[in-house]
Amino acid sequence: MPGASRILLIIGGGIAAYKALDLIRRLRERGHSVTPVLTRAGAEFVTPLSVSALAGRKVYSDLFDLTDEAEMGHIELSRSADVIVVAPATADLIAKMAQGHADDLASTLLLATDTPVLLAPAMNVRMWQHAATQRNIATLRGDGIGFVGPNEGDMACGEHGPGRMAEVPQIVAAVEAGLADGPLTGRRILVTSGPTHEPIDPVRYLANRSSGAQGTAIARALAALGAEVVFVTGPATVPPPEGVEVIRVETAREMLAAVERALPADAAIFAAAVADWRVARESDRKMKKTGGALPHLEFAENPDILATVSALAEGRPRLVVGFAAETDDVVANATAKRARKGCDWIVANDVSAATGIMGGAENAVTIITAEGTEAWPRMGKAEVAARLVERIAQALA
Repeated sequence: MPGASRILLIIGGGIAAYKALDLIRRLRERGHSVTPVLTRAGAEFVTPLSVSALAGRKVYSDLFDLTDEAEMGHIELSRSADVIVVAPATADLIAKMAQGHADDLASTLLLATDTPVLLAPAMNVRMWQHAATQRNIATLRGDGIGFVGPNEGDMACGEHGPGRMAEVPQIVAAVEAGLADGPLTGRRILVTSGPTHEPIDPVRYLANRSSGAQGTAIARALAALGAEVVFVTGPATVPPPEGVEVIRVETAREMLAAVERALPADAAIFAAAVADWRVARESDRKMKKTGGALPHLEFAENPDILATVSALAEGRPRLVVGFAAETDDVVANATAKRARKGCDWIVANDVSAATGIMGGAENAVTIITAEGTEAWPRMGKAEVAARLVERIAQALA
């Protein structure tokens, strides 16, 4: 963790503003000072008193407060921090930044600063996907503005998709990665994610319900800590993270080939839900119904990617982490899997239908290592990723 730093936190107007309170607390726990700026819209969701109490500092909100201009002018305020964090960064704030508007304290600070800026976007999925917002984001990325998130999940408006503000541990990790080189700087880490699709004929395939959300969150958290990430993904429903090398595959055999090409690596995290079997003889034409007779499908076993990499005599990553998606006897089955595959850690979870974990926004995992097991409470997949990546960074230190 980098040393104590000065953070200017701009709290935009959105329901995710409540997370800013926890963000302040977490940053201060890690030794950082936080100077809060609360927008007029942000004050509709959190009070200046609660923000000030957690930050232990005055809350700034008015551009034309003459006392503040005498004590801490907006130019000095914008440049006295080591990093400026905007959380939540609303579509309105992002648009103002991209167009260079400065009609309130927050937008004026952002225009006047030469300090690194990190945005944690939060908005409705349609607003996030709108062409105007995407143009603004592209402009800001080109200007060197950093982003963390958004994540995909359920929103307060009742819709589901990308637009949720990154979880607090993700933002903390991104802030500290920006303040320092990051504990994983110089480390090359391989991540597999998503399902595989095993073709039956040109229009049908075998698959599973994996969305790729957990693997994507892990790759994003690794990149936030400075790692060079190679992200090998099957046809997931969740878009891959930005700032990593993305290799898209369809089948288990393609995934194994991509993994082998990506090695060597310092660590490999196999979060993909790889199909155990494939159709032995894929049809090159669409299979037809023939007089009510059922087709006969012969299956073949797919390559075991986790076991293959774990058993490498040369070029084996220092740390190999597998995932075990189980529906019963989770810890016992996952412990046996770790021994059978030869990996260092297994991240086990219960994906039975009642949990809603497979394809959902949350996870409840048990980490199984040579030292024993550690059960984590149910939490968002981004928070699982942040905790797991912090553990990985410690193991590679």
